[in-house]
Amino acid sequence: MFLVILEPAASPAAGTPALAPSAEAAESGAAADSRVEALRHELQLKEASLQISNEELETSNEELKSSNEEMQSVNEELQSTNEEMETSKEELQSVNEELSTVNVELQSRVADLSQVNNDMNNLLAGTGVGTIFVNHGLLITRFTPTVTQLINLIPTDVGRPVGHIVSNLQGYDRLVEDVQRVLDTLLPFEIEVQSKGGRWFLLRVRPYRTLENVIEGAVITFTDVTEMKQAQDESRALSRLATVLRDANDAIAVYDLEGRIQAWNPGAARLYGWSEAEALRMNVRELIPEALREAALATVRQLSRAEVLAPYRTQRVTKDGRTINVSLTATTLVNGSGETYAIATTERAII
Repeated sequence: MFLVILEPAASPAAGTPALAPSAEAAESGAAADSRVEALRHELQLKEASLQISNEELETSNEELKSSNEEMQSVNEELQSTNEEMETSKEELQSVNEELSTVNVELQSRVADLSQVNNDMNNLLAGTGVGTIFVNHGLLITRFTPTVTQLINLIPTDVGRPVGHIVSNLQGYDRLVEDVQRVLDTLLPFEIEVQSKGGRWFLLRVRPYRTLENVIEGAVITFTDVTEMKQAQDESRALSRLATVLRDANDAIAVYDLEGRIQAWNPGAARLYGWSEAEALRMNVRELIPEALREAALATVRQLSRAEVLAPYRTQRVTKDGRTINVSLTATTLVNGSGETYAIATTERAII
C-alpha cells in the first residue's frame, strides 16, 4: 500500500536554490513509509486487542450462558420448593384446623374437669369428713379444710411427708405405720382416736384406687363420732340403769328436763299403780300434788344445774288418786360433755 500526501510547497526564498525534484520525492517516500509502518503496527495492536476482547467476550458469553443455565436450574428448584411450600402450607392449615378442633375439645374438657374438681371440693368440704390423700411415698397430695382441726396442715404442706406434720391427736402416734401397712397389704384399717379437745373421730385408711384399679396411694379420713360415742355411752349407762331399775325394790324413775318419763321400774309400778307402758306416756307433773308442783319445778332447776340435793320428804299421787308420803333421792344424769340430760329419782313410801 502507498500513502500519497499532497501538500502545498513553500516558495523558495530568494537566493535559495530549489531542491532537486528527485531529492524531494525520495524524502516524501521515506516519510510515507515510516507513517505506513506506524499505522500498520498500530493496526496490528488494535487487531490483537480486538482478538483478546473477542476471546474475553466469548468467555463472558459462555460464563453468562452457564450462569443462565444455573439460574434456570435454581429457578426450577425454587419453583419446586415453592410448590412444596404450598403443599406444606395446605398441610399446616389442615393441621391448624385439627389443632383448633382439639383445642376446643380440650377447653371443653378443662371446663368439665374444673367443674368436677369444684364439685369434689365442695362435696369433701360439705361432708365434714377430714380427708388426706397421700401417694406411695406417703407424701401429701391433697387434703380437705376439715382435717386441719386434727392435723396442723397449711396449703404449702402439699408434697411433704405426712409423718412430718404435727397432729392434735392424743394417745395415737402410729399414723405413718398404719398407712404403710395398708399400702403393703391393701387391707382397710380403722380405729377410734381422740383429739386433744376431747372429741372422738373414726380414723379410716383405705387404698387409693384409680378407675383402672391401680393403687396410687392411700386415703386417710377422720369422721367425727363424738355424738355417736356419747349416745353409745348413754345407751350403755341406760342399759345398766335399766338393770338396776328392774331389780330394785324401790320405785325408780328417769325423766328428761321437760318432765317426760323415760324409765319406770317394777317398784314404781307397784308403788304408784301405773304400768311401765302407761308411765312412759306421762309427765312427772301428773305424780305431784298441785300444791307441790312449784317446789318440784324449783328442784328440777337445781338438778339441771348439776347441784347436789340431799334426800328429802315429799308427796306423790297414785293412780287411784291417793296422796302418799315418800322419801325421794334425786340424781342428775350427765353426758360425755358434762351436760345434764335427765334426772333419776329413787322413791320409797313412808309409812
